[in-house]
Amino acid sequence: MSLHDLPSVNAGLNSTCALLLIAGFICIKRQNATAHRRCMKAAVATSCLFLVSYLTYHFKVGSTSFTGEGWIRPVYFTILFSHTILAAVIVPLVIITLWRALRSNFSRHRRIARWTLPLWFYVSLTGVVIYVLLYHVYPAA
Repeated sequence: MSLHDLPSVNAGLNSTCALLLIAGFICIKRQNATAHRRCMKAAVATSCLFLVSYLTYHFKVGSTSFTGEGWIRPVYFTILFSHTILAAVIVPLVIITLWRALRSNFSRHRRIARWTLPLWFYVSLTGVVIYVLLYHVYPAA
């Protein structure tokens, strides 16, 4: 595996995280706290692996330019902007949400998880959309 494989790995990690978040949500709705806990811990671990891989790639390779033109350009940059802002916001939210769960402070955990889950899911999903647009639909020449 080379450095240039990392964007695909990152997209896979983001996809996996999104699926784990959905599974964790379904588990808690079905009152299966054990499965919910496992899914959410796996989502955190997957996101941590993603972050290490993402930072490694961008530290070694740098950024990749978006080559799309026309109407897709403002669409891409709108998605990228919202993704980037929320990616920064989601880190402390995930930490606080996880901390409250690990401390068994479930009423406060639920209050913040109502925000954390959809934002985390959005960040994971838009990460995959950005990857597809950047590396498959409009790849650099």
